[in-house]
Amino acid sequence: MTAQAGRDMLIKLSDGQSPESFTTLAGLRAKSFSLNARTIDATHADSPGQWRELIAGAGVKSAAVTGTGVFVDSAGDAALRSAFFAGDAPRFQLVIPGFGAIVGSFQISALEYAGRHDGEATWSITLASAGALDFEAL
Repeated sequence: MTAQAGRDMLIKLSDGQSPESFTTLAGLRAKSFSLNARTIDATHADSPGQWRELIAGAGVKSAAVTGTGVFVDSAGDAALRSAFFAGDAPRFQLVIPGFGAIVGSFQISALEYAGRHDGEATWSITLASAGALDFEAL
């Protein structure tokens, strides 16, 4: 397998229609996707050799997504702002080159804008999974 370009990692927002189509969030330079599975410790006094025991499949799964980049004020930006202020959890598609796409609902937990007087306006987003996620191999 060859190395993949980071620019090919994409965060896409659903249009909410059927059939569903996704729009790439514009201006993002850095993206990060994190999949997590919290464990449940079932260790007790009689655990063999005092080794920790975990309950398989009983933990809580979650995903976190972050992105930062240059603010370009695209249609996707307007949809994000609308979803944030409405408290919605729209569907997103997270594309990981050479791996696949993760699709599901995410809550926008942070939406930030920044800029220096001598630089470009930037923005960042943080998403938290808000339900079951599907994986689609590419």
